[in-house]
Amino acid sequence: MTTTYKNFIAGQWVAPSTDAWFENRNPADQDDLIGLFPASGAADIDAAVASARRGFEIWKRTPAPARGDVLRRVGDLLASRKEELADIMTREMGKPLAETRGDVQEGIDTAYYAATEGRRLFGHTVPSELANKWAMSMRRPIGVCGLITPFNFPLAIPTWKAFPALLCGNAVILKPAEDVPHTSTVLVEILLEAGLPPEVIQLVHGMGEVVGKALVEHPHVPVISFTGSTETGRFVGETCGRMHKRLSLEMGGKNAQIVLDDADLDLALDGVLWGAFGTTGQRCTATSRLVLQAGIHDAFVARLTERAKGLRLGDGRKAGTDVGPLVSEAARAKVERYIEIGTQQGASLVCGGARAVGGALDRGFFFQPTIFTNVTAGSRLDQEEIFGPVLSVIKVRSAEEAFAVNNGVRYGLSSSVYTSNVNVAFRALQELDNGITYVNAPTIGAEAHLPFGGVKETGNGHREGGWEVYEFYSETKVGYVDYSGALQRAQIDNY
Repeated sequence: MTTTYKNFIAGQWVAPSTDAWFENRNPADQDDLIGLFPASGAADIDAAVASARRGFEIWKRTPAPARGDVLRRVGDLLASRKEELADIMTREMGKPLAETRGDVQEGIDTAYYAATEGRRLFGHTVPSELANKWAMSMRRPIGVCGLITPFNFPLAIPTWKAFPALLCGNAVILKPAEDVPHTSTVLVEILLEAGLPPEVIQLVHGMGEVVGKALVEHPHVPVISFTGSTETGRFVGETCGRMHKRLSLEMGGKNAQIVLDDADLDLALDGVLWGAFGTTGQRCTATSRLVLQAGIHDAFVARLTERAKGLRLGDGRKAGTDVGPLVSEAARAKVERYIEIGTQQGASLVCGGARAVGGALDRGFFFQPTIFTNVTAGSRLDQEEIFGPVLSVIKVRSAEEAFAVNNGVRYGLSSSVYTSNVNVAFRALQELDNGITYVNAPTIGAEAHLPFGGVKETGNGHREGGWEVYEFYSETKVGYVDYSGALQRAQIDNY
């Protein structure tokens, strides 16, 4: 029997106003129907906003440490249900259980970190320039936050956004990617079980071009946080700019791992396999470019190709699986187009390049781990985000040339350099034009207590995670207390 799921609006699980539904199927096995989810409309967003505004009036008056207590209980519940949540995520988006367990752990870490920030929403107390006067700042919540999240981290990214927003005293409307609606449904159930007032959280499922658009355009949603493609982010940015909304964008990446002649090649090999083919290449931080210095290029490519061919594809819920499916047929078709583009532009296909077929693989969206060599800086394989298991290898003569290749794209999320030269390592930290740089580690591996985000067309300057995100979800309020008993005039009147 097919399970039908609902939105969570105004403290109730409710059917969509449209009375329309969409299927959620396992990308590793299209015969496996997870359930039907609401294909909501703008009216559902209107109802969610009205409820969230009521919830905000309650939640903003709750002391921040008490808000933190709720999130601590959320962390406990996530920990107790880790295996269940990992299985749910792998079933609906495909990556192996080892990875989805990590996804849950990010949520746990984010919950506990947020809980402690309930006692650390620091302002500043500074001297006034006038006698008998007190000057200080404090943090205040903003209102209703609209959160639009992607498929590749079904739990971690919603928690990155929702937990800091809630800790700061805001109400939240979550619009998850339509590929992973089940995980967000369970996350909302956990928030409610932990004691979050029901109208503080709303969950609206549906298509981005309908409910995502309605959420971004709603006049009573002053804060939007969006993770997704640069193209969609451009629309979101234009709308939020016109409507004077606070906006955080986390978009694409074209991340490079640089391996220099003096690197530990065993370490670099493990790093690029994980960075390029973990999550089937479907990470904004995935290693999509491998920049090799000429002295080690040929030997490294030979070893990499052999290892990549040995990766085991399959259902991520089965033991021994290294690489799961792509999330959808559209994602797989996009990867196939880039195989044609790379070949047409003169790159050499040395590994993969086709659908993975045979037996159970025929029921899912599997694609072979793929490696191109002889990729030219400036070509489309070097410049464009593919979001799949495709690695482009670029040969360079020097560290300086490697840095230039890394910086020569419109994105600036993550980068990596493998070297035993401490001087070059510190130069990389300074010169690579990215929000994140790893030394002797792959381009993936962000930790919950540090800021996450990028430069150029990867984002708009805000960061998720760490301490900075709490500034995004709160306003600075300045207070002055004059206890002199007389009119005092500040600044220019006194000089």
